[in-house]
Amino acid sequence: MEIKKVLNNNVVVAEDEGAKEIVVMGRGLAFQKKVGDDVDETKIEKTFVMESHELSEKLSELLSEISAKHLRVADDIVQYAKEKLNAELSDNIYLTLTDHINFALSRYKQGINLKNALLWEIKRFYQPEYQVGLKALGIIQEEFGYLLDEDEAGFIALHIVNARQDGQQMTTTVTMTQIVQDILNIVTYHYGMVLDETSLNYTRFVTHLQYFAQRMLMEEVVDSGDDFLYDQVQIKYPEAFKCTQKIDAYLKNTHFASLTRDEQVYLTIHIYRVTERNSLT
Repeated sequence: MEIKKVLNNNVVVAEDEGAKEIVVMGRGLAFQKKVGDDVDETKIEKTFVMESHELSEKLSELLSEISAKHLRVADDIVQYAKEKLNAELSDNIYLTLTDHINFALSRYKQGINLKNALLWEIKRFYQPEYQVGLKALGIIQEEFGYLLDEDEAGFIALHIVNARQDGQQMTTTVTMTQIVQDILNIVTYHYGMVLDETSLNYTRFVTHLQYFAQRMLMEEVVDSGDDFLYDQVQIKYPEAFKCTQKIDAYLKNTHFASLTRDEQVYLTIHIYRVTERNSLT
């Protein structure tokens, strides 16, 4: 097994005998190692086989920014979810859940409590996944020493729902995919740019769109009535807000649905983030 990229002392991207790219983790695994060296297999604690090179690259990028411990905790949660739900989960969850855990802990340390407007619906419609979310809070507390509130259990449950591959959500998959693609096209044409599909912001944006499309099709409304934040994003991100209005018009004309103010806020922020780097280059 040959090292293709060293992320830190404990994590490397390697190539196995079948020429498949994998992410390998272990204490001191990469200490004094370089690209081309063999992996000391006696030190391997976790191996992540990614379903695509692109996903491996994104996970590598994320792990270059945060502690590998976040990935290890995400894996513990994923393994528990697979066993509890008797379901296969997309490898993409290693990226999205690791990123979410890092973000949730960062917010907790800053005293920022993000309310989950869908918590009641999640408890009602996704009870098994919500129970996994509650277990995840215990795993996170054991590893990091912070007890997150149940809103986070709801967010984690949605990551599990989105990653399920056992056919439970297949009835709406085609429509969801079309909605996501249409919205991406609107953003692309509005800004006259090709979005960087390899960036983390793009991945976060697509994940949000998937959740949004799912909520829309299930008629789950997200609206806290926070007019202040709605007014602020119009002022701070005027171009992104204009793009959001185009998306709202598309949804009204094509799917007879409209964006709530909360959804407009979320979309505007995501659009700004996914287009900012492109607009500066």
